[in-house]
Amino acid sequence: MSPDSKYLVAVVGAGPAGLYGAKELADQGARVALFNRDVKPGGLAEYGIYHSKHKMKNGLRKQFSKIMAHPDIEYFGNLTVGAEGDLSLDDLRDLGFQVIMVTAGAQGTKWLGLDGEELEGVYHAKDVVYHYNHLPPFATKEMKIGRKSAIIGIGNVMCDIARWMIRDLKIDSVVCFARRGPAEAKWTRKEFASFAANMDMDAFEAEFAKCTPIMEGVNQDVEAAKAFIMEGVASAKDPVSETRFEFDFCASPKGMTGEDGKLKAITIEETTLVPKNGDTKAQGTGNITEVEIDSVVFCIGDKVDESFGLPTEWSEFSKNPEPRFPIDDMSYEAYDHEAEKVIEDIFLAGWSRKASDGLVGAARKDGTNGSKAVLQYLEQLGPAASLDTQGLHDRIAALDKYVVRNEDYNKLLDAEKAVAESKGVDEFKFDTNEEMLEAIGADK
Repeated sequence: MSPDSKYLVAVVGAGPAGLYGAKELADQGARVALFNRDVKPGGLAEYGIYHSKHKMKNGLRKQFSKIMAHPDIEYFGNLTVGAEGDLSLDDLRDLGFQVIMVTAGAQGTKWLGLDGEELEGVYHAKDVVYHYNHLPPFATKEMKIGRKSAIIGIGNVMCDIARWMIRDLKIDSVVCFARRGPAEAKWTRKEFASFAANMDMDAFEAEFAKCTPIMEGVNQDVEAAKAFIMEGVASAKDPVSETRFEFDFCASPKGMTGEDGKLKAITIEETTLVPKNGDTKAQGTGNITEVEIDSVVFCIGDKVDESFGLPTEWSEFSKNPEPRFPIDDMSYEAYDHEAEKVIEDIFLAGWSRKASDGLVGAARKDGTNGSKAVLQYLEQLGPAASLDTQGLHDRIAALDKYVVRNEDYNKLLDAEKAVAESKGVDEFKFDTNEEMLEAIGADK
């Protein structure tokens, strides 16, 4: 521990926001306990980035290893914090932590509340991404995608799911349904280019022609919308399958039907676009069609875990509308909106502050900014009465489980690298917590 340490802080969540936030706090005089529900730190960077982006992931892991080696950061993985966790927020307060920064991401699942969401073959994008990125327990869950699949949404997550189905699974066909039109696509060109060569161009031209008068009716730039999509086609990767990809714009899902608990078809309502408050909204036309499919993946964003123990509004934890310690005019302070009262010692960052907002770079910046807000609060509060974490260690020792520590991280990385080399593959990940714990010698 650094002799200059004077604050005692708990950070919940060890994704990019939590890791970089913990580093900022530790660099500025805090002793940090970093809690993570997963065995391995990394969060979005480890389990959210497309699985084949090995160079990016390895670069991030090197940065994480440096953070985990910081003398004022103690890592506690395979441990849950929350109202129903191994430790509650009140437990952390009782153990002497002056402030708790929550960076646990958006662990809730966002659904539309449609009939048939419980059917086999209906998935949320988060479950699929966690599956192909080998996050326990999703890694061992079977994803029954079939030969004909649908995706709901037109952002980068849709692109990741489509890429997986087209380039990895090589299924027969993928259709992307979007409530709005081509002008409101949210993906980046590079992500779309990963599978754009599989797009049925005749079907696209017909679909775009259908949408053109709708876009013109709300003064959208039709030429710019088409140019954006065609940029991805022009830079498309060479195809590796014969999968047929197509868009169905201005099409809103209304429900799913099945047989013997298995998905058989999705019901789609045609929409049009109408002006609303200087923007547009999708409005149903009443024209309904049913499309037979084997699976559907909803890429509609995420929400925080409502069982965590903090007040929520919409898909996020509630934030102080008049922040005491704003950073870039944003609030990082937890708030009880029903009591209209600030929760003094709880701060939010990353996707816990704003769900599904940006990727690794955005999470890193938000974690750092959240820590800056925490430090302003701590400067007013003053040094901790004690920096001793023995009470925390005693509580953890009493748990009936192995809690992963800083030194275990590199052991796990080395073990997975050794398996990858023996198999002759670019990357290997253990699919279960038990396998990871065995690899680091926890069973001994």
